[in-house]
Amino acid sequence: MKRFLLAVTFLLPSAVFAAGPSMSLDKANYDLTDNASLQRGAQIFVNYCMGCHNAQYQRYQRTFEDIGIPLDLGEELLQFTGDGVGAHMVSAIDKTAAAEWFGLTPPDLTLVARVRSPDWLYTFFRSFYVDESRPFGVNNEVFENVGMPWMLEELQGTPRKVWERRMVDGEMRDVYAGIRADGNGRLSADEFDQAMLDLTNFLVYVGEPVILERQRLGFFVIGFLIVLLVLTMLLKKEYWRDVK
Repeated sequence: MKRFLLAVTFLLPSAVFAAGPSMSLDKANYDLTDNASLQRGAQIFVNYCMGCHNAQYQRYQRTFEDIGIPLDLGEELLQFTGDGVGAHMVSAIDKTAAAEWFGLTPPDLTLVARVRSPDWLYTFFRSFYVDESRPFGVNNEVFENVGMPWMLEELQGTPRKVWERRMVDGEMRDVYAGIRADGNGRLSADEFDQAMLDLTNFLVYVGEPVILERQRLGFFVIGFLIVLLVLTMLLKKEYWRDVK
């Protein structure tokens, strides 16, 4: 029995890591101090994601104040529910209908950046491609058989997998060259990548709105502990002087 428990203890972490994405993830160089990026990300989230998804543990007022949006302007341009500015960021979609359309209720995204990681989100947003075999006509390289439409196609354009003829081991072969949009979107490829980084940045912020304050206070706490350590060592030295 003891051997079985030890085997489970060592093998379970390996199984968890093995269940992660098989493809490499792109680095999301987000910046939580960049309010302009956070504001753009909030705009994308509210206009394209909140039709189906919630950020139900985050309030509009807290969001607007944290990322530098005047409350009246935020309520006018980014809050479409008619509730007060203190309301939570909840989608108006009917959950029963959503579960019928998509096969399950669209998940809340408040903590998605903490659960999935910023790199996963950034890569996911840029990995949709046309797949006529899927119910919504799209698939995703990071999340295979994802059950959602690609709502940002109007920004990106229609993304398709691309193969190129290349020399491999002395022979010309069709080699997978990645996903490319067809150019009919509102944004260029670089602009779209930046927009997805802004969206990722916003979701990282939503996952832990106090992260910058926590990090700032952490320096003071560490400084206090260092001073306390020095004082404790001096006190110990003073006590042990008489003992010796």
